[in-house]
Amino acid sequence: MQKIIRYPHLDTVLMVEDTIKNMDYPRKTELWKALPKKVMYQTFNFIIDYLEESGKILINDGRIVWIWNPELMKKIMSSGVKLR
Repeated sequence: MQKIIRYPHLDTVLMVEDTIKNMDYPRKTELWKALPKKVMYQTFNFIIDYLEESGKILINDGRIVWIWNPELMKKIMSSGVKLR
């Protein structure tokens, strides 16, 4: 495991999220280069790992897909389904 030199600011995480939502299944390097502000690649990878572990994105065949749907989650939670 790499030592984290910098932790991302919230605005950086939100910037990456917005860019993913506005792109059509980008590859990691395509997404990194498309960001409106420069981000260290190590910090970028940390954000991608966080988004994947939190269930907001899915990486399939090297492509990043935004899967988080808060409205659907509200319906699921209100229907009594228990999530782990």
